[in-house]
Amino acid sequence: MKIFKTIVFVLFALMFINAGLDKFLHYMPIPPMSAELQKVGEAIGTVKWIIPLTGFIELISGILILFPRTRTLGALMIFPVLIGILAHNATFMPEGLVISGILFLIEIWILIDNKEKIKYLLS
Repeated sequence: MKIFKTIVFVLFALMFINAGLDKFLHYMPIPPMSAELQKVGEAIGTVKWIIPLTGFIELISGILILFPRTRTLGALMIFPVLIGILAHNATFMPEGLVISGILFLIEIWILIDNKEKIKYLLS
């Protein structure tokens, strides 16, 4: 079980490292979007700092999640971004709910797996 958990957590981390790097290097193609989604993208694009900030958080969180010692901090950092991804998918791209739901469940698994460290942070 420990090997399975490590593999799942590393893949989770690599998903966010990839997403964060893409915010800076733009190497993944952008899929066709509806007119409504294009308007949302334009609105987000008017705030020049939000995409680099999200990419930075995804990249740093992914790197932190790779290592068991810093996994809790990375999971706590990526949590608000993951909530935003879920909200965006629920509102504009329901077909993305499957992968974002799986990522959210892995996030919850990481947080539950490290609940003692989180209790220590909150005390």
